[in-house]
Amino acid sequence: MRRKHNLIPKLHIKKGDNVKVISGDSKGKSGRVIEIFPEKRKATVEGVNIITKHTKPNTENPQGAIIKVEAPVHISNLMILDPKGGVPTRVGRRLNKEGKLVRYAVKSKEEIKK
Repeated sequence: MRRKHNLIPKLHIKKGDNVKVISGDSKGKSGRVIEIFPEKRKATVEGVNIITKHTKPNTENPQGAIIKVEAPVHISNLMILDPKGGVPTRVGRRLNKEGKLVRYAVKSKEEIKK
């Protein structure tokens, strides 16, 4: 599913969107998208898919440390939350009154603002 003229895929989720996880270990959790990786089709979500990471000793932690970090989740496991009702919804694209292509929530027909 690649766009015709460039290799970066067009995704239904953007940075800053509120999303809910619909499958996987973090199913049912929701949060704000921190970062998007379009080439890998993954997104990092606040408070979702938390892993423990072991760090080597450095100037900050002379003994090393075990830290908790959010790991990326595949885009297909995420759904945008409807701006009106806060329930998961699909995303559509349509032209607005100014003739600009915008995303909208399929359930409530409301425009998704960033």
